[in-house]
Amino acid sequence: MPNSSSVSEFLLLVFADTQELQLLHFALFLGIYLAALLGNGLILTAIACDHRLHTPMYFFLLNLALLDLGCISTTLPKAMANALWDTRTISYQGCAAQVLFFVFFFGSEFSILTIMAYDRYVAISKPLHYGSLLGSRACAQMAAAAWGSGFLQAVLHTANTFSLPLCHGNAVDQFFCEIPQIIKLSCSDAYVREFELLVFSFSLVFGSFIFIVASYVQIFRAVLRMPSEQGRHKAFSTCLPHLAVVSLFVSTVMVAYLKPPSISLPSLDLVVSVLYSVVPPAVNPVIYSMRNQELKDALRKLMN
Repeated sequence: MPNSSSVSEFLLLVFADTQELQLLHFALFLGIYLAALLGNGLILTAIACDHRLHTPMYFFLLNLALLDLGCISTTLPKAMANALWDTRTISYQGCAAQVLFFVFFFGSEFSILTIMAYDRYVAISKPLHYGSLLGSRACAQMAAAAWGSGFLQAVLHTANTFSLPLCHGNAVDQFFCEIPQIIKLSCSDAYVREFELLVFSFSLVFGSFIFIVASYVQIFRAVLRMPSEQGRHKAFSTCLPHLAVVSLFVSTVMVAYLKPPSISLPSLDLVVSVLYSVVPPAVNPVIYSMRNQELKDALRKLMN
């Protein structure tokens, strides 16, 4: 039986059977990709150019926009090229690179979202300690830890996944190289290590999610005790976009990885993977710019 050393390329899942539908999918994903580039690019430029946005909250938002750009740029360009040229191949090295960068950006993004929840908690529940707890050095260290943890997870998962012998061909039931789909190609007695590593990673994600929920419980308790209606409105305007992004991120990942195997169909898996890998990077800039007046003012100034 073939193993990983005899596989030189993988076959990705095609979006449609006909060239016309393939071109339609290419146009759709090109529009989403350009929207993600434009939205996140505007947020990056606005935060970098407007000195009023040089605060911890917008520093972490800048990191989130960078990670969104990296995440969607890892999956969509290759998928669009395959749809345009009516192919489905990706090299072994290209597949490994996709897994490495996707896990890196994805893991780092969830860490940044967790830090952003802590930032909002300190800003609203402990405003007098905000400057000391979230100084420039502390923010840089937390951001570096988020990116570093994502990189460590990516290296471990990639090394583990691509050290498994592959006994079930090279057809990946996904439009990009995804760890669970590659594990399906491995020998039945060889994927235990990677499965244990996935369980460990999901335990960390679950712990971070509990921390985010606990932070927002404290945030909402503090906001509801505010005597000023204007203060409550300002607090909600900075918290609700972040809560919406976290909810979108977590819900799509849970649907993708925790759905029962009995309802696992190629078309359903394809839709779910689009929901968690493509949609969040494209809509995050819209969510953050809807209720955030400071960001809207900076974007309006930038456009003018």
